Amino acid sequence: MKKIGIMTTGGDCSGLNTAIQRIIRGATLRKWQVYGILDGTDGLCTTPPATVKLTDLMLPIENARLAGSFLHNGYAYALNFETALERGRLAAFNKKLHQSLSELKLDALILIGGNGSISLAWANKQIYKDLQLICIPKTIDMDIPLTDRTIGFDTAVQQLTSYCDQLMLTARSHHRWFVVQAMGRDCGNLALYAGVASGASAILIPEIKFDTDALVKHIKNQNNDYGIIIVSEGISLRGHSGKPADMISRKLTAAGIVNRTAFPEHIQRAGDTTATDRILATRFADCALKAIENNETNVMTALIDGECKTVALSDMINSGEIVRDPKIPDLMTSNAYVSPDNPLLDVAYNMGIYIGEQK
Repeated sequence: MKKIGIMTTGGDCSGLNTAIQRIIRGATLRKWQVYGILDGTDGLCTTPPATVKLTDLMLPIENARLAGSFLHNGYAYALNFETALERGRLAAFNKKLHQSLSELKLDALILIGGNGSISLAWANKQIYKDLQLICIPKTIDMDIPLTDRTIGFDTAVQQLTSYCDQLMLTARSHHRWFVVQAMGRDCGNLALYAGVASGASAILIPEIKFDTDALVKHIKNQNNDYGIIIVSEGISLRGHSGKPADMISRKLTAAGIVNRTAFPEHIQRAGDTTATDRILATRFADCALKAIENNETNVMTALIDGECKTVALSDMINSGEIVRDPKIPDLMTSNAYVSPDNPLLDVAYNMGIYIGEQK
């Protein structure tokens, strides 16, 4: 009988509980034992490791739609790979994680994480050398290479779109513009998709250069005197500091355009999981369990051209852009961004949305 573990790490999002519930169900049908590791790597740092034996009854199917993680993703202030590197304690941290996994005697570990968690798992793969490591990609940023979709992205787009829909009503009432700051870090996918879905007049993302004078001209030329401007949190403006939405708002105000800023923040991580994300989570769970049956390791589930398959973690790392933390050179992730060939960019241009310099 196989004994597998499930761990969620990094930022939370909708769809995690769906993936966990589907893994439990699939593993139970295979007569496997399933253990949840609580609080991500934080749970592995405790003595004994913080785990719970999982059954179908512990996470009812009606709760699988809820946002967040039933297993928790860890404490924001706890020791993790990043803080261990900062404090010069990475070797001791890795040793503790490996020791805890050895004590659990797992045959396989399914790690549900973002690009940071998965990149770090590969960089520190010696921790998982005694078991099969299967990663499932989740993030609202959709910035993980080699997969067309990540768990949580569709729900985040829906959340941000709904937020903008509500703002549009008050914007119309008061003849004003709202500058909405989207999450996404250095990737503009969330801002782009929600901006097109909500009918934004302008979308500013890190991948495309933009000119604030052109933006001001575009807004002044609109037929309406109200609307939505979505800016990704990863954009920058030379000579200005602070939150991107505030920077753009100041430019608009200086040009006589009445506006307010809006920050949906962690609402983008919440909300009942959409059907699309539930289906994706289910497919990834099934793919991960099949990978265990096939004795695969150091792989990630991926959706490629509609097909769910596994890809080597080494390929995922090498296909993205390696980004190093300026404060911690040894801390690096593999990132994906909005492709210049993304057809949604052409759609935005054709719909009269200002999105920066055209191709």
